[in-house]
Amino acid sequence: MKKVLAVALAAAFAGAHAAPGVADADKRAQDTVAQMTQAEKLLLVFGYFGAEFAGVKPPKDAIPYTAGYVPGIPRLNIPPQWQTDAGLGVATQPSPAPRERTALPSGMATASSWNTKLAYEAGAMIGREARLSGHNVILGGAVNLMRDPRNGRNFEYAGEDPLLAGVITGEQIRGNQSNDIVGTIKHFAFNDQETNRNTIDVKIDEQAGQMSDLLAMHIAIERGDPGSVMCSYNLVNGVYACESDWLLNQVLKKDWGYKGFVMSDWGATHSTTQAANGGLDQQSGWPFDKSMYFGPALKEAVDNGHVPKERLDDMARRILRAMYANNLMDAPQPKVEPERIDFAAHAKVTRQVAEEGSVLLKNAGDLLPLAADVKSIVIIGGHADKAVISGGGAAQVHPHGGSAVKGEGPKGFPGPIIWLPSSPMKALASRTKARVTYVDGKDAAAAAKAAASADVAIVFATQWAAESLDAPSMALPDNQDALIAAVAGANKRTVVVLETGNPVTMPWLNDVGAVLAAWFPGSAGGEAIARLLTGEVNPSGRLAFTFPASEAQLPRPKIDGDPTSRDGRFTTNYNIEGAAVGYKWFEKTGKKPLFAFGHGLSYTTYEYRDLKARNDGGKVVLSFTVANTGKRAGQAVAQVYAGPAAASARAAGWEAPRRLAAWDKVALQPGESRAVNVTVDPRILSVWNPKTRKWQRTAGNVEFTLGGASDAITARTTLALPK
Repeated sequence: MKKVLAVALAAAFAGAHAAPGVADADKRAQDTVAQMTQAEKLLLVFGYFGAEFAGVKPPKDAIPYTAGYVPGIPRLNIPPQWQTDAGLGVATQPSPAPRERTALPSGMATASSWNTKLAYEAGAMIGREARLSGHNVILGGAVNLMRDPRNGRNFEYAGEDPLLAGVITGEQIRGNQSNDIVGTIKHFAFNDQETNRNTIDVKIDEQAGQMSDLLAMHIAIERGDPGSVMCSYNLVNGVYACESDWLLNQVLKKDWGYKGFVMSDWGATHSTTQAANGGLDQQSGWPFDKSMYFGPALKEAVDNGHVPKERLDDMARRILRAMYANNLMDAPQPKVEPERIDFAAHAKVTRQVAEEGSVLLKNAGDLLPLAADVKSIVIIGGHADKAVISGGGAAQVHPHGGSAVKGEGPKGFPGPIIWLPSSPMKALASRTKARVTYVDGKDAAAAAKAAASADVAIVFATQWAAESLDAPSMALPDNQDALIAAVAGANKRTVVVLETGNPVTMPWLNDVGAVLAAWFPGSAGGEAIARLLTGEVNPSGRLAFTFPASEAQLPRPKIDGDPTSRDGRFTTNYNIEGAAVGYKWFEKTGKKPLFAFGHGLSYTTYEYRDLKARNDGGKVVLSFTVANTGKRAGQAVAQVYAGPAAASARAAGWEAPRRLAAWDKVALQPGESRAVNVTVDPRILSVWNPKTRKWQRTAGNVEFTLGGASDAITARTTLALPK
């Protein structure tokens, strides 16, 4: 009940905070457009890059080395748009003196926390730092589904399930916008790989698309109400996403009733008339595109009638509506005041995300938490004596004091590799009486020798991931599998801490004692990892995506396209899996993953029981009990899945045997139990009907299953659903 109340209060506060602009945003935007000249409207729909690029310098009023700038119109009290990449923290474009800000752990970690309140707080923290950095538009809210575990940007996203990803991302956007800032959801849509991302043509049927990636986007928009939507680089069914009438006009603006504006990704605009009429409202990041499509060309297109004047009015109105709704005109304009950032308070937020989002995958013989009588620990690899790794590209956040390790990775974009100066070794040494030593892991034999003489060996395995690059395979890079195997061969009490941007294969899994997936753990990642290893914090993360056992299990064992080609035209067929993304694909095909969706261990034990389902005024309400049956306090993640009770029902459109239907994260003391009630989103019990363009529920029996993971079900019930 306390958690529910806290979420309700946070929602009420956010709504009250935004009220001055939201109540009359539509009317104010319409009235302002009526006062504008055509030249002023054209100013709003064309954005610039905030740094020099391709020999083009940014406008003088842009904040240096930021993502974007759109001029304001002082006579109408319309401020400029100062845009920043800030999905994981306030980023800086390549710069000799980057802004030093707080880095959240990867989006995968936030999603793996399954904590909606924490996602909101994380978004609010980013919004505060963005505003104190002079920005009023955040290019965050990334919610592309994990269709391929090698995608280089998975670390920015929120996993594979549309319900979980949509809710978590929506809450983060809501937190962003609580700071008088326009939030963004991206990348719309089906930008689920980086290989040939500018030219790949995604093939997907409407039903499959609506029940997967688009459902995630829709839920996030409903929860977060972002002021803008960023359309993606790729083509969808033969049409660029940023000029797709189906995506932008039909789905987003008509079916969903979206009132904000659509901005292009940087370099994703390819036309003037087609893009404007197709639903794009703002060309972003000039000179990333090949032409100033929404510059003089758009003026000519409006003048000659190829783009109706009413359409230009709609573009301007949507942009202004987002600005009014998020108080950009009414609140004081943001100033560059980094000295006002409370880095200590923000470190606690990012540390909590790392702690709740890290997932204990294996813990044989209760190796963890580390026992008080451990006398010697050797830490191996991953620069764990100095830092934790972060992901690269536009989402890169630069830490206080700069990178703790320099000279690694590409010299240009999306590199170099930035190591956040939060040392797991130092944090661990301060929490244990054991002698803690470090070996860099470059020599596997030397690492094994050091491990043999220690009570416990902890190997830090890292995998850098970045925008524009997909991983060549699911294997750990740089022969780290051989290193782990050597260490585990010398010491059975070996713990592996994974700092990765993606799921990885684990040929050594049976030989190690414990595995903790810490992802890219953010600015306070070293301390979070140490607190988890010592038991100061009980792990409560649960996987927001499946760990495949190998690439052979994937819908596409080889990524479509050619990573060596920049201009080649390729296609990828998402109809292979359709809406059966991630765990749904594995359950549909009967494949056994390495670790299932929702999996995660704890230092205590939980019981999930007494599942009941009822129809309540057209809604399906589930009730159940969660109990802590162990000896430590902890947080259980109770997961409920839904599927047709009869196999014949799947022929009516269900993409897989089950879908995630609801969840709750419950804090419990030892011996405590709690009754939980959750409501199921009606779309989870329906299928998309392309003919009616609506969700349609098929009458019949639905089985609900409850447990601590998708493969750890302990209670079932069946409910008859009317049409």
